[in-house]
Amino acid sequence: MRPRRRFAPEPPRPARNELVNENIRSAQVRLIDEDGAQLGIQPTKDALEIAWAKNLDLVVVAAQADPPVARVMDHSKYKYEQEQKAKLARKHQLQVNIKEIKFRPKIGIHDYETKKGHVVRFLNQRAKVKVTIMFRGREQQHPERGRDLLMRLAEDIKDVGVIESAPLLEGRNMTMLMAPTKTAGEKPNAKTEDTQQREEALQDHGDGQAAPPQGDAEPQSREEVRQA
Repeated sequence: MRPRRRFAPEPPRPARNELVNENIRSAQVRLIDEDGAQLGIQPTKDALEIAWAKNLDLVVVAAQADPPVARVMDHSKYKYEQEQKAKLARKHQLQVNIKEIKFRPKIGIHDYETKKGHVVRFLNQRAKVKVTIMFRGREQQHPERGRDLLMRLAEDIKDVGVIESAPLLEGRNMTMLMAPTKTAGEKPNAKTEDTQQREEALQDHGDGQAAPPQGDAEPQSREEVRQA
């Protein structure tokens, strides 16, 4: 009398659209075992017996082939690995955020500098920025003022942003889309900072030469030494 086979707890049943085990309807499959070895064309019934004898599943991996290609594997483990790969891909996928900053054509200098700072901050955060000029009343008769303001902004922040969509007038608003440059958000090189600090020190000294160290006294002349 043959001993009864002991099976692990039955895993969740596959969905109807998954070609796994009993869901496989083709009479034959081209079988690949769990190690990747080609076992040739097998009746689906025999392929199922081979998979179940190893406490594994029969999974169709190429349904369009004739006959379909099926592989012996642990279906639950395979699904988990695929889900983890998809989750990792979504995690590393670049998500583009679009921020919006609104200007008026007759914006003051202080407000302009403040909003320009917001645009720079967003671009340094690798976000795109939609800049909108809002026209009211008679301001709509002079759209060139809004366009000039947008181009002025683009010139002021050209180190961190580039124009992705040129200024476009839509109704009462004119919009322009700015995208971060490749170097936006990067910290300056330490060597570059050191060089800039030295240049500033030279300029502050006035004569183009570095100031002498504070701890060194100025040498006395020979006449002063003789008089002493």
